[in-house]
Amino acid sequence: MNSGDLVVRKSYGGDVTFRVERIVQTGAVIKGTEFRLLADSPLDDLVQVPPTRITELGQRAQIKAKESLTQLHKDRQDQTQRSGNSTGGLWNQSSTEAAYFDVPGKVLHLDGDASYLNKSLSLYEQLRIPAEGHHVRESSMADTLYRLLPRVRPDIVVITGHDGVLKQQHTYDLYSLNSYKNSQNFVAAVQVAREYERNFDSLTIIAGACQSHFEALLGAGANFASSPGRILIHALDPVYVAAKASFTSVRDTVNLNDVLGNTISGSQGMGGIETRGSFRVGMPRLQNLSALKVTPSVV
Repeated sequence: MNSGDLVVRKSYGGDVTFRVERIVQTGAVIKGTEFRLLADSPLDDLVQVPPTRITELGQRAQIKAKESLTQLHKDRQDQTQRSGNSTGGLWNQSSTEAAYFDVPGKVLHLDGDASYLNKSLSLYEQLRIPAEGHHVRESSMADTLYRLLPRVRPDIVVITGHDGVLKQQHTYDLYSLNSYKNSQNFVAAVQVAREYERNFDSLTIIAGACQSHFEALLGAGANFASSPGRILIHALDPVYVAAKASFTSVRDTVNLNDVLGNTISGSQGMGGIETRGSFRVGMPRLQNLSALKVTPSVV
């Protein structure tokens, strides 16, 4: 068995597909291919599988992911329609002049997994959300945010990667940060971001990964976090929440039932608090759209 191989764990019934990150003596560090889970496993508990193999859990996640992405695209179209309606009474000249521009909330995305980061950035691009992403080790995220936040000045920060409960301990406390692989690193990063901007409506923070310490992340200042039920979350769940915050008007709060109900892992995977959106509409249409990094729309 080598680094990069796809494997499942016999002791868990082969429920989740992992990629071998590295071999450590008689064990391996493995990362989920669909879920943001980081785990240690004895080599004799791992079974190599072909790239075409999809577990039942993974298949259900893929179906839900397609539904969630379809909903995101619909939300984007609906927001464009609402933008046109909201500006219709403010501009009474010809339709050529009655052009406006969209300003979705800008995202700064830090990810401990390079492949997930690329998938996330691709989705932001499809949805026309301005986003900047960085592949950063979870332990370095706090320092990286301290440097990036004053330059990027985002509306939304996503802090994610891999996590998991350290169940190899004989006893573990789900309410202790010491029981998690990376929750303490996510908490430190959230604290840096919240120190930079204390207003929860001026900076939306989305943090966590699989099985993360939900209460600690919210306590540190996150608006949305994983994982209330200490369950696996899909790679794109934080992106879905970020997109909803980016699409929601600054005049409205993000609909918690809507956003959490349509994530791939559901309300046991992601939770949060009432938060105002960051989507704005401007008029008239800008000639140099690239300077503001906004999305043109015409009514």
